[in-house]
Amino acid sequence: MAQKLKILLASSEVYPFAKTGGLADIAGSLPKALKHLGHDVRVVMPKHKAVAQCPLGLRPMGLDVDVPIGGKRKKGFLYSSQLNGGIPVYLVGNESYFSRDPIYGTRHGDYPDNAERFIFFCRSLLEVCKAVGFQPDIIHCNDWQTGLVPVYLKTVYARDKWFKNTQTVFSVHNLGYQGNFPSSELKTAGLPFSIFTPEGVEFYNHFSFLKSGLVYADLLTTVSPTYAKEIQTKAFGFKMDGILRKRSKDLFGILNGVDYQEWNPESDPDIEKNYTPENIAGKLACKIKLADLFSLKVDEDTPILSMVTRLSSQKGIDLVIEILGDLLAEGAAFVLLGSGDSMYENYFLKIKKQFPDKIGVRIGFDEKLAHRILAGSDFFLMPSQYEPCGLTQMYSLKYGAVPIVRSVGGLADSIKEFNRKTLRGTGFKFKKFEPETLHHTIQKALSVYRNKDPWQKLIRNDMNANLGWDRAAKKYCQLYRRALKIETK
Repeated sequence: MAQKLKILLASSEVYPFAKTGGLADIAGSLPKALKHLGHDVRVVMPKHKAVAQCPLGLRPMGLDVDVPIGGKRKKGFLYSSQLNGGIPVYLVGNESYFSRDPIYGTRHGDYPDNAERFIFFCRSLLEVCKAVGFQPDIIHCNDWQTGLVPVYLKTVYARDKWFKNTQTVFSVHNLGYQGNFPSSELKTAGLPFSIFTPEGVEFYNHFSFLKSGLVYADLLTTVSPTYAKEIQTKAFGFKMDGILRKRSKDLFGILNGVDYQEWNPESDPDIEKNYTPENIAGKLACKIKLADLFSLKVDEDTPILSMVTRLSSQKGIDLVIEILGDLLAEGAAFVLLGSGDSMYENYFLKIKKQFPDKIGVRIGFDEKLAHRILAGSDFFLMPSQYEPCGLTQMYSLKYGAVPIVRSVGGLADSIKEFNRKTLRGTGFKFKKFEPETLHHTIQKALSVYRNKDPWQKLIRNDMNANLGWDRAAKKYCQLYRRALKIETK
């Protein structure tokens, strides 16, 4: 039997405790799949203000950690909870750092002390390991907010016997978010200025938390095989492609998975009527309910296209805006749930007033409504400029909302082009980032929608696609074991 691993997954957000995007879903789901494989896996995160609404509850542990921050010492108060499945979650509390909502900043910008906040989190999570008596084989770090953990282990904690056998895996969920700060924050972090070099943590004269993880972690992962290749190019590399090419032998792309306990129309309590691949009749009831929720005046045959998204240029919103009028004129309806750039928010609120019978818009995020939109819509749009993985297009498969996506990153890996002759495939993809190409692809999809037999086969293909976490968890375990064979530097 393979060795049981002790794994600490570190993330700035974990569902259902706190969530701003897909990272939280991954951090809440992967540990369950790892435990299912027989490993001792635990999770550590900040105790954000949003945690108070979590249904899982938490309790004070009566423990605290003492963390040096820029010449001062700050306390982290420990709380514990469990993910479903009995996985321990340690939450680091500090009112001045984490009692905020939103997590990272407001619509006016990031919090000015984000560097200090996540310096505190990175250092405190190492102290948490000692406080709770957990000696991890692997610390699995996620995104820039945990990027300093590998640096600390190779510098400040290099002689700490507690971590003498600990290796790190650093996962990039979106290379566009880098955590770049003034070089003065090195002093706040208590790190030697000698590492502020082009080979170290310096990035265009900034102290980069993301680059710190990329340079110092033992192995690197990102969230799809295609994105792992893309980020080594200038087009997708956000000026870090050279670093990633240098570490290409240590970089692996593993496609994210879906937690089918959370996302399954067969058992989903939030949708109007449950349905299965064998009996999809309930999806029509969900479509009627969706139209009612948004006061759409459409009949059962009207195709409903949906988006559940962050409103940013990365998500291809401009392409949708260009063709939305044409789609309505051609007989489609459109539903959107999302928030982000105020320019996009204002546009969709304005056009909803122009076409109240055909467009539904909800600004913000509502987890239950996201489930209802996927259950009730016929198509799901994700025409991203780039997309490391994407999760919602995988959720949409399970709910029979046929994905129409740009063939980049995880969208290319998770969606197979539907072939009308063989009736194989799960959705529709396009390559050129232009509105005409998106429009043409939607028209192609609608031509299948108007033909009952291929359309029902396509929906069943989607709902039967298996993109669960077991596959990805096994690949992560292989990487963890690989990391443990690396000689400690």
